[in-house]
Amino acid sequence: MKYGEKEIRAFDVEKDLEIWPNEHKRDYLIKITLPEFMSLCPRSGYPDFATIYLEYIPNEYVVELKAIKLYINSFMFRGISHESVANEIYEVLDRKLSPKQMKIVADFNPRGNVHTVIEIDSEKMEKTF
Repeated sequence: MKYGEKEIRAFDVEKDLEIWPNEHKRDYLIKITLPEFMSLCPRSGYPDFATIYLEYIPNEYVVELKAIKLYINSFMFRGISHESVANEIYEVLDRKLSPKQMKIVADFNPRGNVHTVIEIDSEKMEKTF
């Protein structure tokens, strides 16, 4: 295996998703576009491709960009549904960063004449505590 394959396959979101302190007190919006997302269909094993859009207003922490790239690339070898992709990314980042606001959009390429977009937006959701 090449070094990139090793790094992606060995990535552990719990220990390897690096976050940094947010050095700024004002609210600001971070937008990250990840246009080369790939996972495997859990039923067929065929690849699913998507663009993942992440927007968040940081609180105490921000995610390091190489770490989010490795995390997103770690889905490449996993059989996982479109809905589970979006929900897992949202849950991990919400737990690790505790942002003031966050939105994830997973825009999957059409396959079999079906185009799926999964959106999770903290502003549109009712808080459940």
